[in-house]
Amino acid sequence: MLQHGVSASEIHRTVLSLISCFAGGVFLAACLLDIIPDYLLDINAELDARKVETSFPLPEFIMAAGFFMVLILERIVLNFREMAASQEERAPLIPDNSNGHGHGHGHGTSPDLEGSGQHVHVDFQAHSPFRSFMLFLSLSLHSVFEGLAIGLQSTDSKVLEICIAILVHKSIIVFSLSVKLVQSTVRPLWIAAYITVFAMMSPIGIGIGISVMEARLAAGALIQAILEGLAAGTFIYITFLEILPHELNSPGKQLLKVLFILLGFSVMAALTLLA
Repeated sequence: MLQHGVSASEIHRTVLSLISCFAGGVFLAACLLDIIPDYLLDINAELDARKVETSFPLPEFIMAAGFFMVLILERIVLNFREMAASQEERAPLIPDNSNGHGHGHGHGTSPDLEGSGQHVHVDFQAHSPFRSFMLFLSLSLHSVFEGLAIGLQSTDSKVLEICIAILVHKSIIVFSLSVKLVQSTVRPLWIAAYITVFAMMSPIGIGIGISVMEARLAAGALIQAILEGLAAGTFIYITFLEILPHELNSPGKQLLKVLFILLGFSVMAALTLLA
């Protein structure tokens, strides 16, 4: 009975890991084939239009700014969380020599505290609510920019074409985002809120795009391109320092994990090619 339970638990863990690897491949493709190319195209077009000539790699610098912005914010959050966790771990040591029960409790909880510390480390580094929020934020910003692309179109046929492409693209992205949110320690109510807000981002972008077209703002496209760069840097951080390392560094079925990452990447690559 116990072996059956362990086996079922192992299968469940493996399935979740493979789904997460597929999602990682989707995010990798979205990062390399969608978000970064779109940003570089937009920012270079704006720099050319404004006749900005420099040997300094400005587009890449903007992406790096987004990367370091998330890195610094996360380190600040983790520093305060670890300080709080350290204080909580020292608290049970106070009644250690009070009585026999206290001694037994202190001794018994030492491995638990140690294991809890490891679990906290894994949560912080792999599926923390902060990283889940940053993933949601970067994808939401990208959705706004995709909506902007629709709102800035002037022909019905082009609008329909982009809408279909984004619809197919978003269906896979939202599945992968849901997997990552479920794996994190985010509460179900917040997960529902994240998905709801994420679903509203493209329509908001469409509305902003239409407003920009009507207002004809001179710096609107440049501001959009800069925000795209910051979002791209955020996405690079989440993809390469959170999603992929967590799955590839966990033990077991390494080749199968790589295969599912490649499968997720291939699906997104095919959709990008068809779009």
